[in-house]
Amino acid sequence: MSIIQPLTSRKRLLYIVAFLTSVIAALVIGCFATPSLSQTPTRDKFLWPFASTSPWNMPIGSNARYISANIAKAGYAGADREYFFKLKDGDPLRPVYAPGAWGEGRCTGKKYLDTKLPIPDDLIVPDATSKPYSTPNNASAFLMPNGRTLVQLEPLARCQKGGSIYGWRFPDVDIYGDGIGGAHFGSGLSSIGGSIRQGELTSNQPIRHALKVVIWGEKYLYYSASNPGYRWPADRADANAAKQYHGKNPSLVQGALLAIPPNVTEKNLNLQTPAAKKLFRALQDYGAYVVDDAGWDAHYFAVEKGVTEEFRKSFGYDFEGSNGQFYEDFMKLFQAFSIVDNNGPKSIGGGGTLRVALAPPIGN
Repeated sequence: MSIIQPLTSRKRLLYIVAFLTSVIAALVIGCFATPSLSQTPTRDKFLWPFASTSPWNMPIGSNARYISANIAKAGYAGADREYFFKLKDGDPLRPVYAPGAWGEGRCTGKKYLDTKLPIPDDLIVPDATSKPYSTPNNASAFLMPNGRTLVQLEPLARCQKGGSIYGWRFPDVDIYGDGIGGAHFGSGLSSIGGSIRQGELTSNQPIRHALKVVIWGEKYLYYSASNPGYRWPADRADANAAKQYHGKNPSLVQGALLAIPPNVTEKNLNLQTPAAKKLFRALQDYGAYVVDDAGWDAHYFAVEKGVTEEFRKSFGYDFEGSNGQFYEDFMKLFQAFSIVDNNGPKSIGGGGTLRVALAPPIGN
């Protein structure tokens, strides 16, 4: 039988102080804390890269200040394909050259970039062509054999087996870091962060990171002497932005975070396709960064090479196009965009309580 000793006045006071301290601490945490890390134990760095607090992984917050983006329906819904590779020490080292042209002739460059990458001989990325709108960005990221360093090139090309690699190089990035910068040279933003990866549109799991979009600079992107066409996290605009950008909204520039406001619903938009509904949730929870200029009347999502093929196989219709149910849904998403105008390094996603939990830690 246990015996309960009566509390002295001093002990009673200490218990009361301890209890009140714990209550106050709980209230403070409740007021200021964001959701904890996901219950998923870990994630794969190559499939879901960068720190949990990277702009590519940070959800929209309750303090987000939305202003209208006024993006209209475009004539074409597109996929900006990106190329990602894990390199091995055993493959032959191949030199990297600056591309010989933006259009056809990328593999004719002669300027050596003082870089060699271990590339399998059968890796081919075709040249651009002389056809209209056949000059893809081909942003790319190579995870080096050390498992940490990302080398990013754009526009990536390799026209023959065993040949040289072509593409302008961005300074090396740590896959465990914030991952902001990369070879989308219209903005200086990441090639791999924010990309829709294979399986993300066709699985039953949500997309749990910010996305990347490309819009027409002539119609939407803003430029002035005091506002030179970009904002954080972008560190640049296109070299010809002064003549290229004719948008009217000073907040809509390279690096702008676009998101669907919380008062908009799938029902409001009358979305019909499963992929559009999945994109809607990601765009409301995380948003999408503007990373490049489309160069014509088209809206693009940045996707890993292979996404459009598996999309067609799973759903029976194309991701890209200018008509059809998915095209209509695609355009509704862009028309629903607002700009998170207070997105910044100290308030990623606008700050406040996050809409969803942070990404789990990297496990490899």
